[in-house]
Formats: sequence, structure tokens, C-alpha cells
Amino acid sequence: MTKGTGFRAALAAVFSLYVFGSAPAQAQDVILRSNDGTVEVRGRLVEFSDGFYVLENILGRQRLSAERLVCVGEACPKPDEAEADLVFAGSSTMGQGMMPLLILGYASQLGAEADIRNGSTPNSVIAELVADGGFGNLLETFLVKSSISDDAFSALLEKRANIGLSSRRILRTEARELRESGAGNMVDVRQERIVAVDPMTIIVNPSNPVTQIRELELSAIYQGLIRNWSELGGPDLPITLYTYDAGTTSRLYFDELALTGAPMSTAAKIITDDNAMAAAVNADPGGIGYVGYAFQRGAKPLSLLLNCGIAALPTPFASKTEQYPLHRRLYMYARADGMTETVQQFLDFATSPAADGVIAKSGFVDLGIERQTGELPDEMVRSMLNSAIDTYELTFAQKMVEERRKWNRLSATFRFATGSSRLDERGLADLRRLAEYLALEPAGTRVAVVGFTDSDGPFDANLNLAIQRARQVAAELDALAGPSLGKLKFEAQGYGELAPEACNDTQSQKRINRRVEIWIRPPDA
Repeated sequence: MTKGTGFRAALAAVFSLYVFGSAPAQAQDVILRSNDGTVEVRGRLVEFSDGFYVLENILGRQRLSAERLVCVGEACPKPDEAEADLVFAGSSTMGQGMMPLLILGYASQLGAEADIRNGSTPNSVIAELVADGGFGNLLETFLVKSSISDDAFSALLEKRANIGLSSRRILRTEARELRESGAGNMVDVRQERIVAVDPMTIIVNPSNPVTQIRELELSAIYQGLIRNWSELGGPDLPITLYTYDAGTTSRLYFDELALTGAPMSTAAKIITDDNAMAAAVNADPGGIGYVGYAFQRGAKPLSLLLNCGIAALPTPFASKTEQYPLHRRLYMYARADGMTETVQQFLDFATSPAADGVIAKSGFVDLGIERQTGELPDEMVRSMLNSAIDTYELTFAQKMVEERRKWNRLSATFRFATGSSRLDERGLADLRRLAEYLALEPAGTRVAVVGFTDSDGPFDANLNLAIQRARQVAAELDALAGPSLGKLKFEAQGYGELAPEACNDTQSQKRINRRVEIWIRPPDA
């Protein structure tokens, strides 16, 4: 008996009670067929790893080598998935725009080289990490499958991915379903990682002389109420609207923040992705669209004038502080029961200062701390002083303007829920970065932790809440950093509803104003 004949006979004997057609098909059922097609075995595919299928059927659980078997069925691993040690799935904004360079950076940190090529399925890439700068052994193989953010969570739920990529935060229903499947608490800081922020940028053709657009005008344009650029001080040219499919995260995000529930014009042209959006606007003198910060590709970005007169620019600093109202956070998620050493190491790298340069190079805004010099913008000062309703409030406004002249501001900014001094998920992650940044400052450096609120409630109550929030951040920073920051001089300040960075018209803009800033000045200043 030849070796091949013995294998077929053994396989047929073991599974003679459970062959194709002997049981009703289930969603996860697959057929394992010998290479010559003489034996077919059905069961539920539990996993595929290290070149072996783990199959479960009425005979129990079997581990079978893939070398002599062909898998048939929707649940079968794709060729790329079969060879990948780590699978990423979800947002195309992250998968196409960020992940290739992020993987290259990760490989470099390991002293390896990443060979990246297109996968066997559309919008997928395979990366092979080879040791010793590309001259050693194969360390790991990564697969990135780009689609939409929703797929990040369905892939994690079905264990088709190790890390989910999302340009929105996980929904409660998704987190609950994953928890019930054994994935753990998906909003725990170990499983939910913010890796970058992405200001959604309004773009027009480079030839268009318009430089800024009001919120109400943007909404009216996309509702089809404003149809010619001449109505906005531009040329006599019809406006062409470009948008994304209604099911994409970018479209949902834009509809919520820019249209605030109003219907989008049916004349808007549907574009498939950010690159195609920028290309369409660049080719159309009357075009207007919206893309992630990394995908402008020569199109002209517009500043956004809020309804209350505050101007917002999608600059890196404004995005790091999250004062630009159309920003979004970019997330990575992992299951607790799938937190292998490789998953942990990649998540730690992606959220470390070592990844900041790679993320910035890919065109996104990293979370590294930036220092801004200079005084408050003139329009903010005028707004503060003019909005004071009496001498009492004017005194605090003048004090704040004078005090701010003495300090630089760091981009680390902490935000809170309404009426709360509890930090959100970004704040908890940024505390460690801030502690590491401040530990490098010279002895005697002064650090002011400065609180602000929205305009809801009495002025004095907001002053007290602002101080409370500032002290809360200072206390949490002290608890995290311990004696490493003992050489610095800290103080807490609070200015309540003064110096708003956004209007107080909507909950999303009020949230921008509920913040704690970090100001810094050298010892001799």
C-alpha cells in the first residue's frame, strides 16, 4: 500500500459514519475533501492554524493536516487568511491609508523588513516580516482586509480577525454582542486603542477662490439649497456634490455632524473611497467633497466658520486638541480571549511614541504632544470680551487673556461628559503620554492645569466645575507619574465657559468646550 493510499483508507475509515450528505448543512459547516476527491468529510470548522484544520462533528473534534485536504464552503479560510499570523479587518481609511506604513514601522522596530504585496482578494494586502533586515527567517505574516468599519466588529465576533480597524467608536450593541461571545469588555483600555485622529476635511478644486465656508452654507450646499458658487462669493459655476455611499462610516459621520439629520441632495454623486473623492474634486472646477486628512492629494481644503463666528481649521494642532468639529478618532479593537503576544505587541507599538512619525508620514494626525506658542487668537479675545454680560464676568475674561500670554499650550487636552469630572477614553490614554513628555522638562518648569466648561448653567457654578476638573486631571496625572514629576511646579486654574473653542449650540460642540488644557512655561519665564 502506498503512503497516499494508506492516508485515504484511514480517512475513509475514521469518517465513514459522517460523510457528505449525512447531516443537514449548518452556517459554519465545511467539507474537507482529499486531493483526489475520493473522500469528503463534513463538520463545523472550529479554527485553522499552523497548517491544520480543527473540525467538530458527531465523532467529536479532530485536527487534520491541510497538506492533503481541500476545504470547501463559505466558512473555509481564504488563501491569505490561511497563511496569516495576524489578520486586520475594517475601515478602508485605516487599512489603505495607514496600515502599510504602520506595519513597516513595526517591522523596523523588530529589526526586520516587511515585504508588502496585494492579497488574493480585492482591497487586501499581505505583509511578510523577515528577520535580520530581510535576510533572516520569516517571523510573521500579516493580512489587512479593507472595507468598512462595521466589518471590524463582525470579523471580531466571528473570529475572522485578530484586530478590528474602525473610524468610529464601537456601538453599545456591538460591544454587548462581543462581550456575550466571550470577547471581554471591548471598551477596556487594553482592548480599545485610539491610534490617531482624522479631521474630515472639506475640499474644493484648487482653482476655486473660496477659502472658507460657514456651517449653515455647507449644510445648504449638500441639501441642494445652494447650487452655484456665486452665492458664496465664488465664480458663476454650478456646484457639483460628491459624497460616499449611505452605508459608509464617512457618510454617516458627515450626515450627523454637517447635515444634522437633514436629507442630502439626490444630485450628489456617489464616490467609492477617499482617493477617488480627491481625484473627482481635482478634476471638477465646481466640485466639493470631504475626505480624511491624509487624502487631500492636492485638493484645496476649506476652513469651517462655525455658526457663532468661530473659525476652525483642520490643522494638526487643532486635530490633536480635538477642537476642529469635524474630527474623528481612529480605533483598533481586539478580543480579550484573542490577546496573543503578537496582538499585544502590535497594539502597544501602534499607540506608542515610536509610531507617531509613521502615522504622521501616512498623512494622519498622530497623538504625539505638540507645543503651541503665542497668544490667544485676536478673534477669540474679542469674542470673550464682547460676550461678558457684566463687569464681574469681564474681569475674569481680562484675567484669562493676560494670564494666557505668559504660557505655551500643549496639545494634550482632556474632555468630560456633561457635568462630570470623569475622563473619556482618549483622556485616559493621553495621561501616560503627558507624563512621559513632562518628565523630560527641566526642574522648576511651571505647568498649569486649566479647566473650562460649556455655557450651560450659572457662571460661578461653571468656574467651580472648571477648577474641579483641573484638579481631577492633576490628581490623576500625579497618581500615574508619581515622583517622576516632583521637580515641576504645578498649579490648577479654571475659567468656566470663557474661551469657547466651538459654539454651544449642539451637544457635540459643547463637548469640545468641556475640557482641561495643559499650559507650560520655563522656570525663568
